[in-house]
Amino acid sequence: MHTIPELTSLLKQLHLSGILDSLEARNREAIDRKLAYTDFLSLLIHDEVARREQKKLDIRLRRASFRNQKTLEGFDFDRLPNLNRTAVHDLATCRFIEEKVAVLVVGPCGTGKSHLAQSLGHAAARQGYDVLFITQTQLLSSLRAAQATGNYARRFKSLVKVQLLIIDDFGLKPLRSPEDEDFHDLIAERYERAATILTSNLDFDEWGEAFAANKMIGAATIDRLRHGAYRVVLDGPSYRDPQPMPEGSKTPAKKGAKPTPA
Repeated sequence: MHTIPELTSLLKQLHLSGILDSLEARNREAIDRKLAYTDFLSLLIHDEVARREQKKLDIRLRRASFRNQKTLEGFDFDRLPNLNRTAVHDLATCRFIEEKVAVLVVGPCGTGKSHLAQSLGHAAARQGYDVLFITQTQLLSSLRAAQATGNYARRFKSLVKVQLLIIDDFGLKPLRSPEDEDFHDLIAERYERAATILTSNLDFDEWGEAFAANKMIGAATIDRLRHGAYRVVLDGPSYRDPQPMPEGSKTPAKKGAKPTPA
């Protein structure tokens, strides 16, 4: 196409240089299918819109800090026969984000709590919401670091504003002063303003135990989290069960034993 050099300059001026990625292919398609000029233009515009949306999604996923690419499509519902699939898929519509309420996910270790939470986060990112996935330990560590550098207010504000905050492993470590106050303040500021997902190994009636130093702060925090929240209980075998030894294997290895030289 002899016009491409000229088009390249013009498209860059209009911040539409992404169209060049599909221009030749779309031009051949237009010739083969004898498309009208408007149809050809429509194809190029749709390509550009799709490219920009994908770029935005890539940015949202990068900012979300997911551990891996866990999605609901890869979630093993068969391991959790008591889990209501319809309710989970309803959560994936992200209606709870518009409702500005919490999703509380509990269950034993290895039942898929983090996977499910990240899956809902991926669904939210694909629907245009800003998401942040962070463990309780990372969350509180980031606030302490921000306090030490004089950036606490900015960091706290960014956590308050994110549309979906996913806090993994709540209660894995007890919250002591001033961490319990920081956690309470964050939940209080987000209360009825933004959606939050929490995962925990603790049963719902054990959540107060996470606040080792101040039960009153704990009660106030949990009360806000539970108000209008969706509760999800995962009850099944662990994904992290060790693999069985192959049949016919020799003497089982002992802890600390050195391998026999070949």
